[in-house]
Amino acid sequence: QLQACGGGLVQAGGSLRLSCISSARTFSSYVMAWFRQAPGKEREFVSAITGSGRSTDYADSVKGRFTISRDSAKNTVYLQMNSLKPEDTAVYYCAAKGGGGLATTETWYAYWGQGTLVTVSS
Repeated sequence: QLQACGGGLVQAGGSLRLSCISSARTFSSYVMAWFRQAPGKEREFVSAITGSGRSTDYADSVKGRFTISRDSAKNTVYLQMNSLKPEDTAVYYCAAKGGGGLATTETWYAYWGQGTLVTVSS
């Protein structure tokens, strides 16, 4: 089970940190990712991190602004979002896949959180 939180309303240029807590006993074996879905659009990949935390991947649209990290002691993955833009407004979902490498396609991820809404005002 995955539970995401940390969304909210922020002005353009501001920051938010999303958290996703996992109930998995072997959290460190899962690749974790964030996806987002803006109103009227399809869900899209944002970022992913391997179980060890040594490798990460980002969508071009968020590179240099967002940072993904994980804390195995807390079974939590984070998404630090800086320099937010109105186009970052979306429901953000965390997802998990059992091992293997990073993946940017949502079909690879078997487990999903409920989503947390991020709204960036201009």
